[in-house]
Amino acid sequence: MPVTSLTKNLPSLTTSSRALHLRFYSAPSDRSIPPSKQKYIPTSGTYPQGFLASSAHVGVKASNTRYDDLALIVSETGCSAAAVFTKNKFQAAPVTVTREMLRARKGSGVRAVVVNSGCANAVTGKAGLEDARKMGEVMDAQLEGTHDGQGLSSVVMSTGVIGQRLPITKILDKIPTAVSKLGNTHDHWLGTANAICTTDTFPKLISRQFTLPSFPNTKFSLAGMTKGAGMIHPNMATLLSIIATDAPISPSALQSALTTAANSSFNSISVDGDTSTNDTVAVLANGAASAQSHPGQSITSSSPTNTDYAAFSRELTGLCTSLAQLIVRDGEGATKFVTIRVLGAASREVGHKVASTIARSPLVKTALYGRDANWGRILCAIGYAEGLPEGAVVPEKVSVSFVPAKTSGPAAVGPPVSKETEGAKPMRVEERKEAPIVESDELKLLVDGEPQNVDEQKAAKMLAEEDLEILVRLKPVEEMSEQDEEVLFWTCDFSHEYVTINGDYRT
Repeated sequence: MPVTSLTKNLPSLTTSSRALHLRFYSAPSDRSIPPSKQKYIPTSGTYPQGFLASSAHVGVKASNTRYDDLALIVSETGCSAAAVFTKNKFQAAPVTVTREMLRARKGSGVRAVVVNSGCANAVTGKAGLEDARKMGEVMDAQLEGTHDGQGLSSVVMSTGVIGQRLPITKILDKIPTAVSKLGNTHDHWLGTANAICTTDTFPKLISRQFTLPSFPNTKFSLAGMTKGAGMIHPNMATLLSIIATDAPISPSALQSALTTAANSSFNSISVDGDTSTNDTVAVLANGAASAQSHPGQSITSSSPTNTDYAAFSRELTGLCTSLAQLIVRDGEGATKFVTIRVLGAASREVGHKVASTIARSPLVKTALYGRDANWGRILCAIGYAEGLPEGAVVPEKVSVSFVPAKTSGPAAVGPPVSKETEGAKPMRVEERKEAPIVESDELKLLVDGEPQNVDEQKAAKMLAEEDLEILVRLKPVEEMSEQDEEVLFWTCDFSHEYVTINGDYRT
């Protein structure tokens, strides 16, 4: 039968029906910030002494003819450095090169971070490793005092499409240009945060100041930037994060603090359940803020009884949590920011596995996008969570509720960091209780394994908001004890746009 005979009786497509098939992207091609995301961009900041930032345009992707895609963070003096990396078996060349560099230097004497966006330099073989090393070598050559015989002193990062070679000559030629533009203003830092973005819709930059018990009259600064919107799931995600501080801390203590912080932040988020080849979170500490007032004094112990370490660890965890939450808020095509709170877990691992399973369930995420209070999907996810010990989940004891978000702006980003608690033991993110749950606000869906009469109107109102909390109690409140764990995890919904973005990402 001719095609025309099959279609001649169909109504012609109207303009509005054709519009349904148009593709819309989270990241506008002109890099304009969506109005709903502008509230997350800082207009000022407090940046660590002795650090400089800059960016330059390379054109790593041929389609990028105008936006900066090379970023630098440079310390005027040698730093303690620490990093955590992806656990994906196919680790990108810059991950391998940076890990080798930190191991050779034992985390000391690191001077810079050099990043390109637009190409991941992942699964590129020996040539990719050589390209990553060249980026570090050219970066080092631009800095005085880096030739100490210990090899590279720059962290190298790349992000973008997997399986393609870098246009390495173009990148190397532009590193001196970026160095010539180094500065310490807010605009320098914000421009650098912009340059590491790929499908991000806004730059993610946070800074804060703090003091330490042994340095009561010294204000230290901590600043971090991150990128990531998709391929986000522990350990870690398609994210890069660069954090700098002018506090004095040894490499070993810094590594301990970063590992603790990452577990409660970057490893407690999920956008789509995929783990990238390039994930790297690096922290540099140059001690510049106290170099003159307390020469030679630094945090060398990672013991919880060390009050300086405890206070620093708390600050770093707070910053990492805030950055991680911004990634979720910028999830590819996402319309919801969802906190999953698990109470009554026998261990942190149990709570984390339950929350993570809910967070990566496509059925849960699509229901959230559709504003459908389909709590059966949440229970289903809890029920198939893998690796749980016997008795960790007893269906007759489980309760599930929706809780409305308290706020939806910058104040809601990250756990509070109290100056009054400096010197206390480092507090896990799970211990930083948010505003107490008001029972009248809580929409109970399931209580002790028994379904509730759900107020669909109230549910629809909650699900229409940008922020929502899914509260899971693994046992009745009266059975909970101090030994039970509370775990927080953050995720977003799945929209039509997520499929569009990732269907067209490479082509």
